[in-house]
Amino acid sequence: MISIMNTPSPLVGEPLAIDLVNTLTGEGDLLATPEQLGTWLALETPRYPAFAGHRSGRPALAAALAVREHAAAAFSALLEGRRPPEAALRGLAAAVNAAPGRVRLAWEGTAVTATVERDGTAAERLAADLAQAAVDVLISPDVAKLKRCGADDCVLIFLAAHPRRQWCSAERCGNRVRVARHYRRRKADRAKD
Repeated sequence: MISIMNTPSPLVGEPLAIDLVNTLTGEGDLLATPEQLGTWLALETPRYPAFAGHRSGRPALAAALAVREHAAAAFSALLEGRRPPEAALRGLAAAVNAAPGRVRLAWEGTAVTATVERDGTAAERLAADLAQAAVDVLISPDVAKLKRCGADDCVLIFLAAHPRRQWCSAERCGNRVRVARHYRRRKADRAKD
């Protein structure tokens, strides 16, 4: 994780909805301003080209934060072995339905691509895309692989592609935990001498 002026950069690479939830970290909210939303969308653009050039004003920020709140509530409940709150599910559905979309399929030389063209304001379209990403995670069989980072001071979540995965990021938390464990062992060894 890269720090710019002591503000951590969002961790990306998980499914979009999980990346969105992970913008609320133990260090603070990484989507506190429209500019931070714009930065996050730019980080996601290589995997989600629909975000290219998206303008992130206050309405878009409010819409993204509402979706994040609903997705976080649903994911948190699942992590705790509970049913997702009905209000969270209704909120995600409402966001998707506020900007209905039409799917366009195209042949791109070697593969079929699908794009969704949505109606509604820019904020409604953004919220719909983010909420649809949360719905996709919630209805996927992979939701059973949803885990919270094993580092004591980390609140991030991830989908474990491998059952032994323990951390949100091997570089971020994995290395930090391993280094701390090494120093504890070294300190214990010195105490024995």
